[in-house]
Amino acid sequence: MSSNAADLGIFENLAEDYGNRKAEEKEVSLSLNEYLELCKTDKSAYASAAQRLLKAIGEPKIVDTSMDPQLRQVFSNRKIPVYDAFKDFYGMEDTISQVMAFLRSAAQGLEEGKQVLYLLGPVGSAKSSLAERLKDLMEEEPFYTLAVEVEGPNGEKVMEYSPVNENVFGLFSALPKRKDGKTWAEVVEATYKVPQRQMKHFASPWLVQKLEEFGNDITKFKVVQRYPNRLKQIAISKTEPGDENNQDISALVGKVDIRKLEDFPQNDPRSYSFSGGLCTGNRGLMEFVEMFKAPIKVLHPLLTATQEGNFNGTEAIGAIPFDGIILAHSNESEWDKFRNNKENEAFIARTQIIRVPYTLRVSQELEIYKKLIRLSELADAPCAPGTFEMAAEFAVLSRLVEPENSDVVAKMKVYDGQNIKDKNPKAKPIEEYRKAAEGKNEGMWGVDTRFMFKTLSQTFNFTAQEGGEIAADPIHLMYVLEDRIRKEQLPKEKTDKYIGFIDTHMRPKYREFIGKEIMTAYVESFGEFGQNVFDRYIKYAENWLESNDYRDPETGKLFSRDALEKELEKIEKPAGVVNSKDFRNEVVRFVLNARAKNNGQNPDWRSYEKLKDVIEKSVTKNAEEMLPVISYGPKGDAEAQKKHESFVERMMKKHYTPMQVRRAVEFYLDK
Repeated sequence: MSSNAADLGIFENLAEDYGNRKAEEKEVSLSLNEYLELCKTDKSAYASAAQRLLKAIGEPKIVDTSMDPQLRQVFSNRKIPVYDAFKDFYGMEDTISQVMAFLRSAAQGLEEGKQVLYLLGPVGSAKSSLAERLKDLMEEEPFYTLAVEVEGPNGEKVMEYSPVNENVFGLFSALPKRKDGKTWAEVVEATYKVPQRQMKHFASPWLVQKLEEFGNDITKFKVVQRYPNRLKQIAISKTEPGDENNQDISALVGKVDIRKLEDFPQNDPRSYSFSGGLCTGNRGLMEFVEMFKAPIKVLHPLLTATQEGNFNGTEAIGAIPFDGIILAHSNESEWDKFRNNKENEAFIARTQIIRVPYTLRVSQELEIYKKLIRLSELADAPCAPGTFEMAAEFAVLSRLVEPENSDVVAKMKVYDGQNIKDKNPKAKPIEEYRKAAEGKNEGMWGVDTRFMFKTLSQTFNFTAQEGGEIAADPIHLMYVLEDRIRKEQLPKEKTDKYIGFIDTHMRPKYREFIGKEIMTAYVESFGEFGQNVFDRYIKYAENWLESNDYRDPETGKLFSRDALEKELEKIEKPAGVVNSKDFRNEVVRFVLNARAKNNGQNPDWRSYEKLKDVIEKSVTKNAEEMLPVISYGPKGDAEAQKKHESFVERMMKKHYTPMQVRRAVEFYLDK
């Protein structure tokens, strides 16, 4: 296929997808009677914002954490809901569950429906990302609102929508009272099966004016289906705090349009611009960024909007209805300042706090970095093993309350669901760590994800300015991290603490890790060497366990049981094997099972991790033995050079660049 044909296919697909979406969102226009008939069979026709958002999110998958060794420890065997809509919000299961509980209660008409959903968390804890996702989801489900047909600029009929996304049932609140003493809500419920609680809406100034204009003829109104749209400011709005001196409530409630004062008086709804966040966000979601940075006078409309379902504009035009979700977020310092002012008690009572802490699980922090890199041009840049893991461990360590009678690294591993009791007897159960950290806001402070992502970005570009490769490895990460910490001008105590993590945890751990990587590549660079050691060990162990003497078929040398013991110990002792008899039994049993499935052949020497480690350590008892192969510089002969090149190739297969291999070797040898 030519490139032009391929491009045409792309554009055809785009056009088709766009057309399908437009068809889905095509405006449905109904008469009032048709709409009420629809309400009989379709509850979504009058669903609230919270109900529509819940539908868009969908039902969760229930995960039984008792079935997963890692999750079992983190969640104490609980069953947890996991939502596909939030699958890339790593380590936020508890926060998502609280948001869903709020929406569920609001959808049921409970008190949460009259409160501000307030996300409280430190910088970079994904508050804004969560808000954006909720707005994305809000766009998926339509709502019904009132509109009227008017004459367009060219004499054509066009639709004039309610400027505040009018709830259809607000129409009935503006009608004269019935003579039979029944309320309109009772009549609609009896006739169309709409619960009376769904009728608790009243008319906007726009609707009241239109009814006057139509002489209370409600048949002049149309009911239209619309989709929330943030770009068009339809049922989704965003408000940000402005300057203390010039921001007023118009950011929320709208203001008079001075261009229309030539035609209408100032108190006429037709001269009013319903442009405030509460107006355009009605029936959907209004996001208030850094809410408590706004002057207190700006927040007053929220009091009545949440509790009474209406608010006043800047002019004497009548109250404006609000039936949506108010979503706000800020960091803890702003909240603490606001909360400590007793004059703000009314706002505090109308706020549902949901904490959004940093994740304290290394495995989840790691996934965040992978996602951020995946979305950047660094997605295909080389990244040496252990880089992201090291960054994630540093970030989590900085967020933990240091425990007594246990080290913080052990706590970090336990929080991630690792079982380390056998390796670290001082490690505590996860519940004990959590209880000791109560009241200390663990996860609400420490290094933020943005700081670490910038650190990773600088690590990838560490040598780029000098014409070097764009690649990341733990060695450069440690250098960049230490440099950034010192330049941040943090308090000395915090600087020393962070540098301590690098010196006492990251460097020693990486030296051990890269040593193992080098050892493995070194052994494998000898081709069949590792397999030969494996086969010989198994033969010796089999005969030793059976108390047999063994004659080597190639050399004819006879090994007594004592001689076999000495040969086996040559391999076992460098690896620190303690109970040799049990170890030999275990290994031989594994090999016998493998032979039964492999036509009597021994398995690959790397197939059994425990023996693989023993062979590697026995072959690489010290760096001096590896030095001629792994080190850089002139080689004594062609054979040595060939082994070195084989070693480098094997390291590259482990996802190291040639420069990273050299840097890793120099780091390992520089003890």
